[in-house]
Amino acid sequence: MNQDPPTLQRRFVAELLGTAFLLAVIVGSGIMGERLSGGNFAIALLANAIATGAGLFALITVLGPISGAHFNPVVTLTGAMNRKLPWVEVPAYWAAQFGGAIAGVWTAHTMFGLAAFAFSQHERSGFGQVFSEFVATFGLLGVIACGVRYQPSSVAACVAAYVTAGYWFTASTALANPAVTVARSLTDTFSGIRPVDVPSFVIAQIVATLTAFAVFGWLLAPQSSPRPVAATATSPSPLNTPR
Repeated sequence: MNQDPPTLQRRFVAELLGTAFLLAVIVGSGIMGERLSGGNFAIALLANAIATGAGLFALITVLGPISGAHFNPVVTLTGAMNRKLPWVEVPAYWAAQFGGAIAGVWTAHTMFGLAAFAFSQHERSGFGQVFSEFVATFGLLGVIACGVRYQPSSVAACVAAYVTAGYWFTASTALANPAVTVARSLTDTFSGIRPVDVPSFVIAQIVATLTAFAVFGWLLAPQSSPRPVAATATSPSPLNTPR
C-alpha cells in the first residue's frame, strides 16, 4: 500500500526530536562518564563514545523513515546539493537541528541538576583540532554517501560505528556537525567546546562538506558503458579472416 511522504511539519519535528536526543546522549553520557570515571579521561571518553554511537544508531533507525535522520546541517546541505532535498526546505531542517541541539543540552543539564546553560571552558584549538574536524566531517559524509549507494540497510550502523571511532582517532573527538558544535559551547561539562573555538570548527566542517561533495560526487558518478570496438584491419572480422 503506497503512503504519502511525511509532511514538512512532521519531518521538522522528527529532526528536532532526533537532534535533541542526540545532544542529550552526548552531553548526558559525558557528564555521567566524568562523574563515574574517577578522573580517568580514557574511561570517560570510552563511555561517551559508546553511548553516542548506540544512541545515534537507534535514532537513525527509527527516525530515518520520517525525515532522513540528518541531525546535521552539513548532511542537509549535501542532500540539497545532490538534489535529494528541495532547497526551500533547508531552512526548516536547519532550524530544527540547531533548535533541537540546544534543547538537548538543556535536557541533559536538567537531568543532572545543572544550570540550564553554561559557556564551556574546554579548549579545542590549534591546527590539529581544526584539521581533525575536516577529516571527521569528510569521512562522515563519505560513509553516508557510499552507504546510501551500496548498503542502504546498513547506513545507521555504518554512521554509528564511524562516529564511535571518530571519538578516538581524531584529536577533536569528531564533532563533525555545526549544530552539535554550537550546542556543545553551551555546556561547561566533559563534552563542551569554548565558544571562541566554534567558528574555526564550523568553517572546517563546511570546507570538508564542499570537498566531500566534489570527491564522492566524482567517485560515485555513473560510468558510461564502454563503446564497442570498431573492426580494424587487424581485428578478426568476417572480412579479413584468412580462408
